[in-house]
Amino acid sequence: MKVKKLERLKFASLLLIVGFYMFAGANHFISPEFYYPLIPDYLPWTKAINVISGLAEILLALGLLFKPTRKLSAMLIIAMLIAFLPAHVYFIELGGCVHEGLCVPAWVAWVRLLVIHPILIAWAWWHRK
Repeated sequence: MKVKKLERLKFASLLLIVGFYMFAGANHFISPEFYYPLIPDYLPWTKAINVISGLAEILLALGLLFKPTRKLSAMLIIAMLIAFLPAHVYFIELGGCVHEGLCVPAWVAWVRLLVIHPILIAWAWWHRK
């Protein structure tokens, strides 16, 4: 009985993570102006980075749906999340506020980096098998 509950939980979690990254990826195209100020100034090609990030999130989410590509997609999501770390650090350096955009208390930016980001990595790791 416990195995079936875990299988149902993992399936529900899989659908949730796929939906999460599909929405996040699509949002890069729906509201690109939200993401531009979050990309560190020292990185060139802000618009290209935004498009590549959005496409990566969508494609990797789709890859999670299929057993043959699930492990690779999960590992690439983890790599992508690691690649996003400079943006999180940059947001902290800005004090949690970007010019004419997202503004949260600085502690929220820290929680995003130190708590939410590792949870997202663990979530992808759980779905690698």
